Amino acid sequence: MQKHIVCGAATWLATLLISGLLPASTVRAQQLDQIFRGYEIAANQGITLNLKGKDWSLVGLGSYLVNTTGCNDCHTHPNWANGGNPYLGQPEQINTAQYLSGGRKFTTPAGMFTSANITPDKTDKPAGLTLAGFLEVMHTGHDPRDPAGDLLQVMSWPLYRWKTDSDLIAIYTYLQAIPSLPDNPNPGP
Repeated sequence: MQKHIVCGAATWLATLLISGLLPASTVRAQQLDQIFRGYEIAANQGITLNLKGKDWSLVGLGSYLVNTTGCNDCHTHPNWANGGNPYLGQPEQINTAQYLSGGRKFTTPAGMFTSANITPDKTDKPAGLTLAGFLEVMHTGHDPRDPAGDLLQVMSWPLYRWKTDSDLIAIYTYLQAIPSLPDNPNPGP
């Protein structure tokens, strides 16, 4: 136990020293790269964004995070548009008609589950969640609309809980900017 504490303290100290030595402009430049890359991804995939009243940098960073961490893998069914499956050697094109509208079915030992529609509802709330509710889901795996103690069984919240609140707020802001879609009419595996 003491070995872990010493190692942990040394790691923290090294991180503090390195972060103190790196100029803030390097960090800002990296984040700007991610923001611009997020817009590039959205444009290349044909995702329409509504930026009205939204922080452009959060939308861009959120696009980068959503589109490079696999949200589409579970929340879009099917993932790829006809003729756009890169695994089949086709030019990549995500299924924008069902983009993040849920519908992927999962069979687990705990039962059958269908991924949620995480596009904004009529009040601009992704998946119908307030920011506080979204953060609760991402940090704990509990949807505040579910009974106490229920945990999402398929969503990879144990990984997303390690994202910073700043990252999660960027994801939420991006999800507010994408088109609102009804629940996927053709759920499947």
